[in-house]
Amino acid sequence: MTATDRAVELVTVAAQAASDKLANHIIAFDVSDQLIITDAFVLCSAPNDRQVKAIVDEIEDKLRDAGAKPVRREGERDGRWVLIDYGDIVVHVQHEEERAFYALERIWRDCPTIAMPDTVISGRGDATTKRDGSAMATGATTSAESVGNASG
Repeated sequence: MTATDRAVELVTVAAQAASDKLANHIIAFDVSDQLIITDAFVLCSAPNDRQVKAIVDEIEDKLRDAGAKPVRREGERDGRWVLIDYGDIVVHVQHEEERAFYALERIWRDCPTIAMPDTVISGRGDATTKRDGSAMATGATTSAESVGNASG
């Protein structure tokens, strides 16, 4: 079994929203073979609580525009790890310290990753955007490369 087309669409929207708010280490896993409750996880992080909240707000706005409504949301008050469950996907936005401590990438590393569009960059200064909207690498770590670095 693989993630549904709708789940992959929502992953792409969530990842792009996170990227737009300069989230770090954006990755998505297809967990449909491992879990019954959801098809995919999106993981990303930020260096401070304020940015975690900004990323969460942007993801919610963009997914709402895509017709998705959260089933539940946890962790908003502290701004250290916010989980947003959309049924088809679950989004985890973590403070970098929680990301390093809990290492969700290691737990799910046997699951296939979901490819991100080229416009999804991982972190501040990782790439610059050309006028046509495409990413231009500047010695950056892409979201796919971050997986290997984070899970290794």
